[in-house]
Amino acid sequence: MTGQTDQADAEAVRAANSALYDAFETGDIDLMTAVWLDDTAAETVTCVHPGWAPLHGTGPVLRSWSMIMANTSYIQFVLTDVTVSVTGDTAVVTCGENMLTGMPSTPADPTPGLAGGRAVATNVFRRTPSGWRLWVHHASPVLTTQDADG
Repeated sequence: MTGQTDQADAEAVRAANSALYDAFETGDIDLMTAVWLDDTAAETVTCVHPGWAPLHGTGPVLRSWSMIMANTSYIQFVLTDVTVSVTGDTAVVTCGENMLTGMPSTPADPTPGLAGGRAVATNVFRRTPSGWRLWVHHASPVLTTQDADG
């Protein structure tokens, strides 16, 4: 029965991980709030957006997501290389975040466009009575050959 339980936990963690990206793509702060561990838990949440200093605590983390989502007209994720590891009440997900984002128009180019980017993320989840909740999100940009040459 342990194999089935392990598989069920891994699938539940995968679903919780997908919920993070669904909340971001839809720009829904209520969905984003539901993804994160509550500050009433013993652990303090941490979020590191690419290029940012670490944010600690539910308030600062959710404010950062609100700000990012308010300033993102469009974003879509294709997750790759997703790995899930569950040990007791803690789970770690690593994945590639392949992003497609909307670019605003400028006076020089009045037609809005799309841009792509890639990051790698580590998402740490804790099991709660309400299901798996995000405890730590850390994303780092992946430099392309073009970025390294620039």
